[in-house]
Amino acid sequence: LFLPSFQDLFGVSMVVPLMNLHIKSLGASHTVAGIIGSLYGIMQLFSSTFVGCWSDIVGRRYSLLACILLSAMGYFLLGTSTTVFLFAISRVPVGIFKHTLSISKALLSDLVSERDRPLVMGRFNAASSVGFILGPVVGGYLTELEDGFYQTSFICASIFLLNAGLVWMLPWSEENTASREHQQGNKGTDSFSTKANCDLHSKSATNGATASDILFRSPWIQVATVLKRIKGIACSDLWDIFLVRLLMSVAILLYYSNFTLALEERFGVKPLFTGYLLSYSSALGVLAGCLLGPITRLYQHNTYRILLHSSALTCTLILLYASALSIWMVVLSSTFLAFSTTIGRTCIIDLELTIGGNEASGTLLGVGQSVTSVGRIIAPLLSGIAQEFSPCGPPSLGVGLGLVAILIMNANKQKYCSHGNVKLKNQ
Repeated sequence: LFLPSFQDLFGVSMVVPLMNLHIKSLGASHTVAGIIGSLYGIMQLFSSTFVGCWSDIVGRRYSLLACILLSAMGYFLLGTSTTVFLFAISRVPVGIFKHTLSISKALLSDLVSERDRPLVMGRFNAASSVGFILGPVVGGYLTELEDGFYQTSFICASIFLLNAGLVWMLPWSEENTASREHQQGNKGTDSFSTKANCDLHSKSATNGATASDILFRSPWIQVATVLKRIKGIACSDLWDIFLVRLLMSVAILLYYSNFTLALEERFGVKPLFTGYLLSYSSALGVLAGCLLGPITRLYQHNTYRILLHSSALTCTLILLYASALSIWMVVLSSTFLAFSTTIGRTCIIDLELTIGGNEASGTLLGVGQSVTSVGRIIAPLLSGIAQEFSPCGPPSLGVGLGLVAILIMNANKQKYCSHGNVKLKNQ
């Protein structure tokens, strides 16, 4: 699963930085380019919850394969887009179905125990981030060639097809058995007899048949089941976790919203130096993902405490950046911020799954992605308003939102620490 996640972001990051240049070369205005970009974000906002819930219903294998293949089709269409209309059409399947990483995370949460989940998720994010670091470099080289953008898009589509083959080859029968073993292990059972193992294999086969039956049911039945599960999430006591995720997402987005412009205005730094600084932060984020194992052991696997401390550190570092008197203070804050944001991102996902329950991991991760999408819509607006007052306005506002998130976590400390499952009303 780490290899497809690396290839996924490697392929996407080859294409995405070049898209604005391509759509402008097709004759689109800045407004049209912005509308198409916004439509993609809106499709992601509404589809992530539905696709995540759908993966809970029909199974990870079918949903992951469908998302990969339909995303490949979108990037293939992008490689044939010679007009603005075709470019816009190519973004539709990607906007709706590009949730491959979310479903992969849900599959990982099915596979591993609750104790090991932060470590595995951290490594998964690290593998994805390496792809995101290398992709733009390769994409920038390919675009120098004749018809470089079209070639890059076709290569990206080919990478997704390769991922589909890798996912098809995964040992799914072992995955079902492992999932059962971890669920039983969480109930306090540490060993299995030969008879129990045989029972697990038979249950796995039954589950596979059930998933197939659900897959071929009427689409209306599937839609009704999805809506019922989403209603269960909406009626559950998880609002505070998603609110914390929204506030921290907006705070970090505000930090990066005018990063290049602010450094140029405040310190006279060239965009090239800023680019190196962002790449440096991304590389440190990969390292942070690999260090989650020792960190969780240091905190005795208390995800709440890790999240609280990483959020407090994030707020402190954004405040340091906003009040920095020299570029070296910015470098210092960026160094540690790469660690705190990576750790916080992993811990909030783990906390969602711990309190919401693994039974609806796809739905929970989908809702989390929707919440982050809302943050991506809100952050540019807040950033624009804050910049009217000062170049340091957006990060200063981010500090305030981060403090609100920390207060919410403190107010709900008992629920987080108890690890009591907040069962959804439809379960």
